[in-house]
Amino acid sequence: MVVASPTPVRPDCIRPTGLLPVIDLSRKRSHVIDRILRACEEFGFFKLLNHGVPQHVVANMEAEAFAFFGQPEPEKRRAGPPDPLGYGCRNIGFNGDTGEVEYLLLHTNQTSINQRSKTISKDPKKFSCIVREYVEAVRDLTAEILEILGEGLRLKDPKGLARLVKDGESDSVFRLNHYPSLLTSNNGEGNNNNNSRDMSSEESGYCCVNGGGGGLKGVIGFGEHSDPQMLTLLRSNEVLGLQVSVGEGLWVPVSPEPDSFCVLVGDALQALTNGRFVSVRHRAMTNPYKSRLSMVYFGAPPLPACIAPLPETITAQRPSLYRPFTWAEYKKTTYSHRLSHSRLDLFRAEEFVVDDEENHITELNSI
Repeated sequence: MVVASPTPVRPDCIRPTGLLPVIDLSRKRSHVIDRILRACEEFGFFKLLNHGVPQHVVANMEAEAFAFFGQPEPEKRRAGPPDPLGYGCRNIGFNGDTGEVEYLLLHTNQTSINQRSKTISKDPKKFSCIVREYVEAVRDLTAEILEILGEGLRLKDPKGLARLVKDGESDSVFRLNHYPSLLTSNNGEGNNNNNSRDMSSEESGYCCVNGGGGGLKGVIGFGEHSDPQMLTLLRSNEVLGLQVSVGEGLWVPVSPEPDSFCVLVGDALQALTNGRFVSVRHRAMTNPYKSRLSMVYFGAPPLPACIAPLPETITAQRPSLYRPFTWAEYKKTTYSHRLSHSRLDLFRAEEFVVDDEENHITELNSI
């Protein structure tokens, strides 16, 4: 589930990938806490190495995903239409938004996975088992990251954030996104199961998306958005496509290094930390020559969970920016509006208003 930011898509400048933080989880605990905390504050994004998710678990899930997306369209449509769970193609949400993507959205509840598997795979028991193994691994990693953040924030209950995603009633979801290459889209040809890394795009320096020059260029596969949940773990098949916003009009391509996970802060975690952590805007570009697959885990709390700034994040200098709301309330709001609108601003505390023209927060008593 995603929520598009209000910033329109346009030919934006691309910056080199070295700007984004890369964190080795096997380093000394104090070092990891400091690096992850700063990454969430400054970027809302980091890449994680030595994360402990077994390679065979990733490979098995990737193989199942390619097998599903490689089927004829009528076969895939048996798993749809999305409600919002299930298979979808190009249509994103229910309000007219589209993208150059086909996807499969699953709830992480095992009963739901078992039921959905019957329309997804000819071997539903195998598919269900592989999804369960992958989801358990990335959920545990998400919980570990949230515990690290709890320590870094010096919360009285440093494991409280992690318990929200490990709860048996967690509303976490798992999404498989497939972005066909332009050659595949244009010619109906191409090899989906291509794990070769693409280095032909803007990774090495400044350039402009959709700018001049000849040859095929990537197009927007999934427009600029932030994720509503707490934390997102993303793994792709070593094909360039993900881009992260680092400022107005500035984008950084994320190099899809093998054995790494991308970690993205979501809206709920921004609210829980009273704006200290940044819900990162990101987008996906199609690759001109290779199909791209991303496997995305969205860590969310249970539907009745209350989302409000944690007491440790509220000070006299930084009062509460958000009113309390439940995850169910926020989720309903995201589904009831177009993806181009940011919903988190609707949950600002009454003492604050958002100046849309200047895109900043102003205290009412200072107006």
